[in-house]
Amino acid sequence: MCLKPAACVLILLLLILITTTAQQKYHVEVLSQEFIFQEAPFKQCHASTLVENGKGDILAAWFGGDYEGADDVCIWSAIKAHGQWSQPVKTICGSNNTLPPIPCWNPVLFNPGDPTIYLYYKQGPSPREWSGMVVTSSDQGQSWSKPIALNPNLGPIKNKPLITPSETWLNPSSTETTNRWQVFIERSDDHGKTWTLIPVDTANPAKVIQPALIVLPDGTIQALCRSNQNFIMESFSEDDGLSWTSLQKTSIPNPNSGIDALTLKNGLQLLVANPDTSGKDWWNGRNRLSISVSEDGKTWTEVFRAEDQPTGEFSYPAVIQASDDVVHISYTYNRTSIKHLALKIENL
Repeated sequence: MCLKPAACVLILLLLILITTTAQQKYHVEVLSQEFIFQEAPFKQCHASTLVENGKGDILAAWFGGDYEGADDVCIWSAIKAHGQWSQPVKTICGSNNTLPPIPCWNPVLFNPGDPTIYLYYKQGPSPREWSGMVVTSSDQGQSWSKPIALNPNLGPIKNKPLITPSETWLNPSSTETTNRWQVFIERSDDHGKTWTLIPVDTANPAKVIQPALIVLPDGTIQALCRSNQNFIMESFSEDDGLSWTSLQKTSIPNPNSGIDALTLKNGLQLLVANPDTSGKDWWNGRNRLSISVSEDGKTWTEVFRAEDQPTGEFSYPAVIQASDDVVHISYTYNRTSIKHLALKIENL
């Protein structure tokens, strides 16, 4: 409590000046904001993912159906070429020629830089019973192979894999049982042929899932994770993903909602997340979606507010940077559509 009004005013002005000065270090140019589709052949959708194909087009995927977990939930996709999004296409369903159908979840697109594009996803009645699957495309996302089970691995659970400077592939993964949420890293040093499961502080009692991976200037890999602690939690690896530090709370508030992060080509770290924890349960706080940047992975500055509405759900972001340096972000818009945002972020 501030006893002297003049001192309170001075402190407030200093805080505003510090925040404004920090934001002025970065320039954000919004190139476009749009919905990927206007009319959907499904009632609800969620959990989008993005990738750039070999032609410079942007490919998006998400799951859609009657509601999350319904038997008719399939993976849908669309391609943005020549400035226009194609109509949504039902890409893969979880029935796998079985009855009854099996719902699909959390697609993750991945282009390692060769002609093959990977589409990872989960299928099963719930996150506690799902299994990892993958299909591939050799024609820039126009058609896909038959599904292959990843058993016993799950693949990337929500966010895209990271290719480290040594060409190691890291899948940010996690499991959700009734009582435990735990983060794991699936590590491959042979371009995805074989995988090693690396635990991340699985003794921690906090519920932690869905890591997003970035690379700091000294080569340290940072995992930013969704948690039930009202803050994003983090872990670090200094040995190319072989081992990870204990999970710790960051200073970034988050209402137990999905995040995504990216190391930009200019060296900045970018985070897209719901920044509010004012609610009493996980649903509250998803009505705001912010974009923040950091130079060191510790101090984050919000540079753009993608959504800030009294109610609604704007959640589960995905972020990539295309070959032309444009940053592409997609996210769930009230479970009825997927919104796409294109922008450029520069460090002044």
